[in-house]
Amino acid sequence: MQTDSDLHDSLSRIDGKGYKAYKDLTGEYRFPGYRLIIDHVQGDPFAAPSRIRVRLDRKKAGFPEDLTANRSRTVALCDFLTRVFSRNCRRIARGNRGIGKSGLIAIDQPTQEILERSAMRVDGTFVEARFFMGLPALGRRISAPDARAMFFDELPQIVNSALRMDRLDRKRVYRHVDCSEDADILRSRLEALGLIGFVADGALLPRASGIDPSPLKDHRAVKFQSPDRFRIEVDLPHAGTVSGMGIPKGVTLIVGGGYHGKSTLLNALQLGIYNHIPEDGRELAVTVAETVTIRAADGRSIEKTDISPFINNLPFAQDTRSFSTRNASGSTSQAAGICEALEAGARLLLLDEDTSATNFMIRDHRMQQLVAKENEPITPFIDKIRQLYDERGVSTVLVMGGSGDYFATADHVIQMTDYLPADVTRRAREIARADEDKRLPEGGERFGDIRTRIPLKAAFNPYRGNNRIKIAASRLREIRFGNLDIDLWDLDQIVDISQTRAIGYALHHATRHMDGRRSLKAVIDLTLADIDRDGLEILPPYLTGDLARFRGFELAFAINRMRNLKMRQRKSPSSETQ
Repeated sequence: MQTDSDLHDSLSRIDGKGYKAYKDLTGEYRFPGYRLIIDHVQGDPFAAPSRIRVRLDRKKAGFPEDLTANRSRTVALCDFLTRVFSRNCRRIARGNRGIGKSGLIAIDQPTQEILERSAMRVDGTFVEARFFMGLPALGRRISAPDARAMFFDELPQIVNSALRMDRLDRKRVYRHVDCSEDADILRSRLEALGLIGFVADGALLPRASGIDPSPLKDHRAVKFQSPDRFRIEVDLPHAGTVSGMGIPKGVTLIVGGGYHGKSTLLNALQLGIYNHIPEDGRELAVTVAETVTIRAADGRSIEKTDISPFINNLPFAQDTRSFSTRNASGSTSQAAGICEALEAGARLLLLDEDTSATNFMIRDHRMQQLVAKENEPITPFIDKIRQLYDERGVSTVLVMGGSGDYFATADHVIQMTDYLPADVTRRAREIARADEDKRLPEGGERFGDIRTRIPLKAAFNPYRGNNRIKIAASRLREIRFGNLDIDLWDLDQIVDISQTRAIGYALHHATRHMDGRRSLKAVIDLTLADIDRDGLEILPPYLTGDLARFRGFELAFAINRMRNLKMRQRKSPSSETQ
């Protein structure tokens, strides 16, 4: 291993040379207190910045063993360190040292959610940060004085202030880790409590804006308070006894006037699959891990999905038991979304009338009289929502402000008024009984089968014309996979572009489990097992610090949205998804 003096001398030697001479720096260097590892040097100042690591001995860094006593605490500690490292990069690194990305020092920047990331690793022996540096250039020539300032002045300050326990606020470290562990423990107890979700009293659910996920700071922001009927208490190891609204299994309706908090509550439940940082306001707003948001997605691609529980008797004898299209309507996309979620193992569906296809949600009595059922291929969700729970044990939380037809199907009705919930279940049932429903049920006696599909490996081609793998996250919800653009705009539970990037690499990794016999769910499960065993590092062909953990649902849904996808259905339908 080389020393910091060797790096200093190498920079002096290549000063003023063409940019590619920076490649000579690749390797490991011993600095006071840590090792510097230069894994990859960018080819020019405008290319993706260089991939760098620093590794510290854990005992010398001073992180107690109880901070990594289990996976939950380890992920939270890594998240905390990544946030501190990122803040110090912005505070200390000067940046703007020439053209392109010259002077950049940056690490993957976390959002409000606590995610497992490839940016930071803490194990029994070391602490390692994986980050990026834009090596400085004046024109196309190496600027060694600026590079020395980055490596020998700025970087040591960042490392020492972010990765040593004695330089951190100990109370903040433990608060972050304990808060995340409480959320994981609470989520793990939902099943035993007969719940699919929980929102703590005092939670602050409104966000700053539609593009700013931080909590609303306005003094008028209303803190959550549970209705008495749904209030339960749970004992958590760090927060102690916590009260809040437990949402039972079954069919739950969220009603209320516009701008009174219906969608705000649904959004909190939608992101309750993740842990949130302290002071986010949603630290103890959790849902079961198998929660899936369903919305209409006009124009998406569908490949051999059985949507017959919802759609039948299409013109021109199209087979809805094995339905394919490259341009789905709102109703067919929503039907496919539900069936694909069930195939992937969903236990809770979240729907909002504002993002749903109207003709998929309801067909009222008057329309039934005008358009006979034999001329209407769509079976609306209202006729299947009850069967979903009674037959398959899949709960639904539905935001509905414009139709009371769902009153008769709901187990629980929550009304939001000024962002506060009230139990109106009894009143909703009284209204349903008093106002005779002339609407005829159209759902049949059973929900229907979910057919198992088998992905065919040939469709998964990440190579571009130059025979090089091209996988990238174009935007938060768009993947470039070879010559294919995969649009994930409707997957609201993706919260970080690093998740999108990891899903792109996982699409390629998953092909090693595609043998023409394994179901989509089996392929996804095996891919997740690989990540559990070997980490996110197993996905790309090189070590990088800009990947974040995703769920199997989002990987399955990304596959389902590939426009060149080829699937094969199992011959016999099954209610199981093996």
